[in-house]
Amino acid sequence: MGPYEVLEHYRRAAIRQAADDMRGLYAADAVHEFPFTPPGVPSRLTGRDEIVSWIAAGWRTLPLRYERYRTIASHDTGDPRTIVVEQEAIGRNTSSGREFALPNIVVLTVHDGQITHLRDYVNVLAAADAAEHAASALG
Repeated sequence: MGPYEVLEHYRRAAIRQAADDMRGLYAADAVHEFPFTPPGVPSRLTGRDEIVSWIAAGWRTLPLRYERYRTIASHDTGDPRTIVVEQEAIGRNTSSGREFALPNIVVLTVHDGQITHLRDYVNVLAAADAAEHAASALG
């Protein structure tokens, strides 16, 4: 699988919150980076186990469910293993029912059909807003 196919599998795993599927997408020594993070949030995860454990913990603790992704633009980089994708993760706050859209840019590199490096430029203000509304709905 090339990077576009891997990205589609990644999106489906995130929507289903399928840790085993996510685990199969990352190389054992993969790196997942968040260049813009608020205090207390890691900016770099190293290795499949650490990455998938962190993702799955978020699924368990936050009432935010992704329902779909919208691709705004995609860009080839000249390296057939790496793409840059501008996208939105669109979902719903399971406690309030409020819809949210989390804009981000993903720089994805794959080798042998697995993610070796992912830089996730999350819009931290949109993420905080979705989480705040989730917390407000909980009481």
